[in-house]
Formats: sequence, structure tokens, C-alpha cells
Amino acid sequence: MKFDALEERMRSLEVYHSLRVLPQAWPILRVDGRNFSKFTEKRFQKPFDPAFHQAMVQASTRLLEELHALYVYTESDEISILLDRETRLFDREHEKLVSISAATASAALSLAFQAEVHFDSRLCVAANSGLVLDYFQWRQADAARCCLNGWCYWTLRQEGLTVREATRQLHGRNFSWKNELLFQRGINFNDLPGWQKRGSGIYWQEYEKIGCNPLTGTETCAIRRRIHKDEDLPMGSDYAEFLKGFLGGA
Repeated sequence: MKFDALEERMRSLEVYHSLRVLPQAWPILRVDGRNFSKFTEKRFQKPFDPAFHQAMVQASTRLLEELHALYVYTESDEISILLDRETRLFDREHEKLVSISAATASAALSLAFQAEVHFDSRLCVAANSGLVLDYFQWRQADAARCCLNGWCYWTLRQEGLTVREATRQLHGRNFSWKNELLFQRGINFNDLPGWQKRGSGIYWQEYEKIGCNPLTGTETCAIRRRIHKDEDLPMGSDYAEFLKGFLGGA
């Protein structure tokens, strides 16, 4: 069989290669840590470890740069990446976007901890800006839920309860009950760091840089941009308004 014919036959088996994000849709990627409960069990303090969090922020920064993203959000062991609706990155190929995002996050964390770390990735296609807002508000709500559950669970574990006993005690309990559990132990949920309750945002921020024209000696002002790591994100409707700033009026 001639090589060209063989190649054409083999390429035809790549059944998902032709899948692309629809034009004008917003691509949102989410990478999740694989088996991170096992990975973090003996390496980091519970329920939140600042060193692990900073490594996730650094991985998010790498994804912002690598994928030319508009906004990256991280909470717990996951990272969500918003791409421009006009992006031509990898010709909008589903396979490329998913594989490169997972590989980039995996490499960043593996280097940070000198250990083999894996992420998987999935692609969410938002047909309009309203769905983009819904998506990130959903992930922020998940951050708050996981934060409260995590603090309650590990507080009980540190008091000597087993995995089963702590899980059983929290099963079916509402937000108020869990808040009270922490409050009785001197932990005010409202006082916990914003990055634990609401996650962190990583994005480009414009700023003015003052310089000097070497030919005229006059002061000049140029607009530059730098990466900003936001550890105190707003919430609710304020978060929605904040997110609209990345959508260009769409």
C-alpha cells in the first residue's frame, strides 16, 4: 500500500479531529487534578495549604500565557480558562485545546512539586456571554461550597473522628448548621481568606509606565500590561459585573 493511501486511511480513524468550537462561541476549558486527594494527602496541610494554592495560581498564570486567555479562574484543584470568542488558537480544534491545556497544567504542577502530577481537561462551549457569566458564577459557588465542607470535615477529623464518622455527621446538613459548627470552634467562615471561599482570578491588567524620551528628554507615558493575580474576587452580582469586563461588551 502506498504511503499516501495508508496515511489517508489512518487519518480517517481520527474521528474527533475535525471537531471545532463553533464560530462566535466562547471556549471555556476546565482542567481538573487527577487523583489529587491521594497526591495531597500527606504533602499538604488541610483543608487548605497556601503552598499548594500558590502552585495552582502559577499553573493558572502559565495557562493564561500559553493559551492567550482572557481570564483564568482557580479554586481547589481545578482551573477554568476563558478564551476569546474570536480565537484562532489551534484552529479552534477541540482535541488540541483539551490536550494542550491538560498538558500545560500537568507540567506546571509537576515542576513545582518535583513529582508526577496529572490533569484532565474538558471543553465548555458558551453560545453567548450570559452563559459565560453563569459558568464562572457556578464555579465560584462550588468554591464556597467546597470551602465550607472542607473546613467542617477536616475540623471534625482533627478532633479524632474517622472518615466515616465525619462524613456521616455532615451528611444532609445545611449551610447554617455547618457555619455554626465552625463558629462553636472559634472559626468564623466570613473571616476566611477570599481565595479559599471565592477562588482566585488571573488576568491581564493595563497600567501606565512613565518613561523618558531619549531624543527630547521629555517625560512619556506608555500603556503596558501585566499579569494580575486577584485573591479577593467579588461575589454575586458584583462578580458578574466584574466578569463582563473581559467580554468586550458582548
